[in-house]
Amino acid sequence: MKDGSVDRLHEPLLQPSKTILDPQVEVKYDATTEDLQHLDHDDSVYVPFMQSDKYLDVSLRNASTTAYAKAGLFSKCFIHWLGPLLEKGINKTIVKDDVPLMVPEDRASALYNEFSANWPKQQEPNAVRGTLAKLFWKPFRRIGLIALVRLAVLFIGPVLIQSFVEVTGGNEKFKYEKYVLVIGLFLAKCTEVIAAHQYNFQCSRLGMKVRSSLISAVYRKGLRISSYARQSHGVGQIVNYMSVDVQQMNYVVIQLHNVWIIPGQVVLALGILLYYVGISALAGLVVMCLITLSTLWGSKKLEVYQRSIMKGRDWRMRSTIEALNNMKIIKLQAWDEIFQAGIEKARQAEYRALSGYMWFTAFNIFTLWLTPLCSCLAIFTSSVILGGSLTASMAFTTIAIVRSLQETLRVVPNTLIALTQASISLARLENFMWSDELKENSVERIPRTEDVAICVEGGTFKWSDELAVPNVLDINLHVAPGSLVAVVGKVGAGKSSLLNALLGEMLKISGTVQLSGTTAYVAQQAWIQNGTIEENILFGRAMSKPLYEKVIRACALTTDLAQMEFGDQTEIGERGLNLSGGQKQRIQLARAVYQDCDIYLLDDVFSAVDAHTGSELFRECILGALNGKTVVLVTHQVEFLPVADQILVMRDGRIVQSGKYDELLIGGTHFEALVEATNEALDRVSQHGTEAEKKYGEMHPNAETSKSFPSDDEGDKDFYPQHPRMVGSPSPREAFDIRTQGNFSTKLSQQEVNTVKTEGSPRLVIEEERETGTVRARVYWLYYTRAYGGVLLLALLIVQVIWQGLQIAGDYWVAFGSSGAGFDVRESKKFILIYGLLAISCGIFVFVRTAIVAIMGLVTGQSFYLGMLRSIFRAPMSFFDTTPSGRILSRSSTDQDTTDVFIPVCGGAVLAFGFQLLGVLFVTVQITWGICFLLIPVAVVYYKYQKYYLATSRELTRVDALTKAPIIHHFSESVSGFVTIRCFGQQARFIQLSIDRIDSNLRMDFHNQAATEWVGLRMEMIGILFLCISSVIQVTLPLGFIKPELVGLSLTYGMNLNICLYLGAWALCNLENRMVSVERLGQYTKLPSEAELEIKETKPPPHWPDRGTIVLQNLKLRYRPDTPLVLKGISISIEGGHKVGVVGRTGSGKSTLILALFRIVEAAEGQTIIDGLDVSTLGLNDLRSKLSLIPQDPTLFDGTVRSNIDPLEKHTDDEIWGALEKCQLSEVVRQLPGKLDSPVLENGENWSLGQRQLFCLGRVLLKRSRILVLDEATASVDSQTDAVMQKIIRKEFESSTVVSIAHRIPTVIDSDRVLVLDAGRVKEYGSPSSLLNDPYSNFSSLVREYSARSKSHVDLAALQ
Repeated sequence: MKDGSVDRLHEPLLQPSKTILDPQVEVKYDATTEDLQHLDHDDSVYVPFMQSDKYLDVSLRNASTTAYAKAGLFSKCFIHWLGPLLEKGINKTIVKDDVPLMVPEDRASALYNEFSANWPKQQEPNAVRGTLAKLFWKPFRRIGLIALVRLAVLFIGPVLIQSFVEVTGGNEKFKYEKYVLVIGLFLAKCTEVIAAHQYNFQCSRLGMKVRSSLISAVYRKGLRISSYARQSHGVGQIVNYMSVDVQQMNYVVIQLHNVWIIPGQVVLALGILLYYVGISALAGLVVMCLITLSTLWGSKKLEVYQRSIMKGRDWRMRSTIEALNNMKIIKLQAWDEIFQAGIEKARQAEYRALSGYMWFTAFNIFTLWLTPLCSCLAIFTSSVILGGSLTASMAFTTIAIVRSLQETLRVVPNTLIALTQASISLARLENFMWSDELKENSVERIPRTEDVAICVEGGTFKWSDELAVPNVLDINLHVAPGSLVAVVGKVGAGKSSLLNALLGEMLKISGTVQLSGTTAYVAQQAWIQNGTIEENILFGRAMSKPLYEKVIRACALTTDLAQMEFGDQTEIGERGLNLSGGQKQRIQLARAVYQDCDIYLLDDVFSAVDAHTGSELFRECILGALNGKTVVLVTHQVEFLPVADQILVMRDGRIVQSGKYDELLIGGTHFEALVEATNEALDRVSQHGTEAEKKYGEMHPNAETSKSFPSDDEGDKDFYPQHPRMVGSPSPREAFDIRTQGNFSTKLSQQEVNTVKTEGSPRLVIEEERETGTVRARVYWLYYTRAYGGVLLLALLIVQVIWQGLQIAGDYWVAFGSSGAGFDVRESKKFILIYGLLAISCGIFVFVRTAIVAIMGLVTGQSFYLGMLRSIFRAPMSFFDTTPSGRILSRSSTDQDTTDVFIPVCGGAVLAFGFQLLGVLFVTVQITWGICFLLIPVAVVYYKYQKYYLATSRELTRVDALTKAPIIHHFSESVSGFVTIRCFGQQARFIQLSIDRIDSNLRMDFHNQAATEWVGLRMEMIGILFLCISSVIQVTLPLGFIKPELVGLSLTYGMNLNICLYLGAWALCNLENRMVSVERLGQYTKLPSEAELEIKETKPPPHWPDRGTIVLQNLKLRYRPDTPLVLKGISISIEGGHKVGVVGRTGSGKSTLILALFRIVEAAEGQTIIDGLDVSTLGLNDLRSKLSLIPQDPTLFDGTVRSNIDPLEKHTDDEIWGALEKCQLSEVVRQLPGKLDSPVLENGENWSLGQRQLFCLGRVLLKRSRILVLDEATASVDSQTDAVMQKIIRKEFESSTVVSIAHRIPTVIDSDRVLVLDAGRVKEYGSPSSLLNDPYSNFSSLVREYSARSKSHVDLAALQ
């Protein structure tokens, strides 16, 4: 980390709230100085982005604060303050808004401020650990005092056993001693219980504060991290930082005090034992030490396996996120099974480590359950050997103390596991938190001047210090305010890198970069948020209706919104899944225009739009709305260049030419080569376009194709500056302007928005499914019968019964064996032998029990995961359109982790404590039968409390799970668009959104933990009451009525009654809460499925299709049952081997036609027939694997060059090199150190967009299908590369059927047929010549416009 790169972390997240006044809305936002550094403009238009944001959780602003804030000492001690929420939970189903906020000092914003204030200014080891220690040392110390109080009274109960035995034997030391003993026992146990639950609650609260601080810090870091460092931390890995590593830090807080509590309890217990049994106690201590050493060895192994688990989980989550983000292309390419197998492979690596982890956990549990038995056996044996007397009081005092230690030692594995996991998580977080950040001084913001808007002098940049060669170098650039600067160059020339350098996203090696004013950025790959179109355009700014409507028109969105049933209230799916590429591009362009910045950096915004829309965008937006703004436009559209004030030609990261259009047209230059390639393409268009234009002129003698057409809105004059219109427009804009009555936006009331109507709903993303009420019995049945049909559960019950019986038998043997006055040698051996056999038998069954729990957990967890994974991969695309990936990821991470580890442990604990409770009651009632009259009322109270608690806790757990997913979703969405967020200076708003989500989630966790301690405290009090009443009965009965040794046995068991009641209830309630994870996984194991991948009965011949004939008959398609038709009766026939170009306005249904052909969406009506076979009868893989596609959004995956170009691993190296040669990538790949095995990062981030497109071409060259579909395959490449790609496709696929969707007219002008789509209908279909012969045809109009706008710089000069 370079100096200064982390200084910004010291800035508090919240400055005093800055209120921004608006006549209608007032919302307080909290922003850092740094987050507002770009907002220093004196014009109010730069600040309103903080005024109104529909993404904010308004319920948090209106929510009350938890009653804990004003609770008194008594209320806090007994958690009485939680009563109103529990009362509400018993009367209704708890929802998010019912739960109050945490106290102000526990909220995310305040905690992050403290965290950042304590973060070191320079990098130092263990910074995360040190900062947490500084921040939370005081509350941690207070919790330690509570633990000390509990430790002080912990052994009072066991110590009193001897006195109780003596009193019942008639040895009363003073009058009323028996009542004093009962009162002392009651007070000691009450103090212990209250301290224990306060300790648990305060530890949980502190853990939540640690979690909140770290999530905020990780999110903040994610917004600061440099673009190159981001490649080292994939989205999946960062999600794991938040969902797994931070959770481990939360959990370790609860265990941390055990580091001194456990040794303290051992020392105290040893002192008491030495007092009562003498030197024999050391034998028990030796056994404990030996077992502890074996546990430590097991814990070392656990650490190794835990590292492997985290590594496997990172791999699995990374693969899962990559698959979810690219599910459409995976299905189109029939790669479902490959990617599913890849995730399963990652899971298998995790599962192997998890298996070792669970087995060693089982070993530790076994050794610790064995500890009291072996320790008591050692003490008794030693006492007998040394000639000591073994009395009932001594024996049961020993057993009680050792069992008290057992509860302590039982947490040793958990503590060691937590410390191990926390150590690993700390190292991972440390590594991430010190990752390289964006350098503050890369770009200098200067005051507005009339001379310069952008100034770069001697600029050399690279993505990271680790790179030997700069990516962009020797940049000298001076741009005057209001200039239009075009940047051109071949694929990989460094055009996008130049924009990133201007944004400060690259590491500046030398030179200066100065920008005057605020900056807007439109990325080459559109970044769209999940929300309505309106919310995406406003991007947090308050609504200005006149400005908003003019932006809509300037960005050519009017027609699109008019065609959408709900206009701009239509909800956009995650990553814009339900929008075309052109619509996504124009929405993010509208977002930038609406922000009204000074400098606009636009990265190839015309690549995804058609010629009509491109002309309109350039005219109305670039030359209109942005007139007077400084615009730097990266483009491959050479026809727009003559109007640019300056053109930059890039090659190999350098600006090799700079000047105006005329100045650069010099023979032999790079620019001349680019223009020449475009002219060659235009020549082909002109051959057809001239004749069409001539016919159009004959029929319209008064028409002047070089003149502008009238504006459709005179009211735009105050928005669009006066300038000449784009030349050559073939028809008035009204011809493409479909309007609705009044406004284009169909506004709905909130009630209408929330109601699912038969004609559709604006909401695309459906509410997450949530069960209510008790977790159904079928969920438990589903879990416990998933592994071997429930046989393991039956075996576990049998083993548990035998084990509990053996334990009780051993204790009874001690009672009867120690009842005599003393032992002779023979009796001593017999006593020790039988007790030893019972102990060993008990140990064996403990081992069998832990083994069964481990096997059941592993098999069941794996079964659920694979079932969910396979169900997700078989789900139709509509599922992914309507389901945010955060929901799937939360199930794949948190819920799966719970199912893998916690549910087996909780399930085993329920059985263990349940049977222990039955054992305690059996012994107590058998000895003191009168106590049985208390059983029924105690059971009723126990049940009522549990039911009262569960009604709220269960729903809090469900809402907690629902509120976790938005944290992950918001984070992954933010990481994807962090360049855009930083450019617009919106870090403060997005941080506030993150804080809202964290607070919303943690308030559920906080009250759920409080509810757990509330019920636990009351359960233990019931147990204490039961114990004390039993004790009173035993000490008040006549002498000899109960044998003293049985009183000792009863008290030994009774001492554990309160903890058994609590732990039994806790384990049962915790199991039910954890079962929510099974419930959620179960929902995703039964998702609706696509058609079968393979159908043997209708499997096509091996060489099908051999001709490539495609017939569409009345094809109608809608995306989901409740949505309108998108394709409205398409009927065409494509001859085998023909080349068909598909054109039409953006959103006309071109890409949807591809989805229909590949059956990504099933047809509502009609047929698609390929070479005589109805594709609806075929298996999906049989169909999709026979077709080839180059998609609109080129996709590369984490792997190597080889795995990306040949995912199926079917081709030799020679074949791969041949394909790379043809697609112009071989030279680049040969220069890489690893050649074909060179790495490709997630999303292909180390390759330019154009290079990714060439990779996609290489794939189809290897596959060589009879039918090839091109979806804007050359949109992201320059004219030269486009010409080469078209030449390769014509040559290599000469005999194949090629269906090409294109916005570039030269791409389709040589086709055999042209299909013109409009609003989902066939507008025209025929040969290019026949369509051009009709001067009124849409295609003729399109060619005329393209030809006219590209004629020459002489005609275009008028635009200046």
